[in-house]
Amino acid sequence: MNAWFVALLLALGAWLATAWWHSRKPLPRGLHVIGPWRRAEGLALLLDEAFHDASGQLQRRRCIFAEWQRLIDQARRLVVVDLFMLDDGPLGRSLCEALIRRKAQVPDLETLVLVDPINHCYGGRRAPQLEALRRAGIRVSICNLGPGRDPNPSWTALWRGLFRPLGNSPRGGWLPNPLGAGRVTLRTYLALLNLNANHRKTLVVDQGDGWRAVVSSANADAKSQDYRNAALRLAGPAALDLLHSELALARQSGFTPPPRCPSPPPAEPDVALPRLRLLTEGAIRDALLAILRDARPDETLELCAYYLAHRRVIRALIAAHRRGVTLRLLLDPNESHFGRASPGIPNRQTARELARQGLAIRWNGSARSHAHGKWLLRHGGGREALLLLGSANLSRRSLDDHNFEANIQLEAPDDHPLIRQARESFARYWHNRHGECHSRPFQEHDDATAWRYWRYRLMEASGWSTF
Repeated sequence: MNAWFVALLLALGAWLATAWWHSRKPLPRGLHVIGPWRRAEGLALLLDEAFHDASGQLQRRRCIFAEWQRLIDQARRLVVVDLFMLDDGPLGRSLCEALIRRKAQVPDLETLVLVDPINHCYGGRRAPQLEALRRAGIRVSICNLGPGRDPNPSWTALWRGLFRPLGNSPRGGWLPNPLGAGRVTLRTYLALLNLNANHRKTLVVDQGDGWRAVVSSANADAKSQDYRNAALRLAGPAALDLLHSELALARQSGFTPPPRCPSPPPAEPDVALPRLRLLTEGAIRDALLAILRDARPDETLELCAYYLAHRRVIRALIAAHRRGVTLRLLLDPNESHFGRASPGIPNRQTARELARQGLAIRWNGSARSHAHGKWLLRHGGGREALLLLGSANLSRRSLDDHNFEANIQLEAPDDHPLIRQARESFARYWHNRHGECHSRPFQEHDDATAWRYWRYRLMEASGWSTF
């Protein structure tokens, strides 16, 4: 047999084996976490909103990063920040200044910032905001995505063997930066095509003798400052569950956790309402599908989604509608992605599929203020309400153990103040109350183009997608 043919067969076998293993391998500690049910303490629903008023002017309400800064400003022992995007725009600069200021005030404060490698273009650009943190004595870790599963195995199997050993450099770039100004190397593009991410947006700090945390959908980058986002603040043992999941991610990225981190207490049996638990990666999908499948005809499901693409979620939504459950879906029309124009994939394609089944759908009201919040609320029917909220998009990348994600599932009485706030906020978005334009009718972005629908299906199934 020709030696070249044998070599080709061996290379093909290695590629297939690498693709199979890294898309299915066991996940390390800290990923796919199903936290125990904990008493809900220190709850607050934090909403960032951008909308047009009656005169057509863009208005903003922001509170998520204001709460982050308030919590950072009182920390004395430990601050752990995990963010997908942290740039040197207004939001990122303000957050970095708060971290640097508090570190100067309390020199013994252990501060860790964990970010996705997209923030330095996978090694192809300098990141001034991260360098400023390091100069202030703050530990900055670029998350190591290698131990996670590969969402785009056909490419990543090749990249792991051939291109990853080459590393990257912020010097000598000659290609346009896909994320902004400046130039990057070809190696940046080769890494970008892996299409995986540490997509979490979390904060954990000490407060007095206890712990506080925020689990959010909000990034701290310039392009996100007008996005509609949602976050949940919490306290107590659930904050420690999140802390130890974050520290596990930091360990695999080369960070040695400080010795002063207490362990979460043992789980309590039969935790009374209101209660909550931490869910990460594929555990979010399982909880989401369980909520959809368990919904009853006298209940209402209200969903805000930046990306809705996961086929099992779509089938579960249709099944719930056929059972008589009231559903309202508030989706982003996907007019742009990372500041670049987009053909509406995947939301316009999935929305048309769902609308043909009779589901009620409205679009976010402004291309500038993306509907970036990701939450599902179940209420009515005489039993407890459920709220699932966090970083995870409703796509294969986010829900099938590929991206690193963090959500909180809250169960509370239907008349709990936080549930009432969530219901009132969704109603305000849906009905454009108080002269505020938050949403528009489905017909404004209906897309019947068949080839774009099948393009979405191929992208979702193959992993060659940005959603």
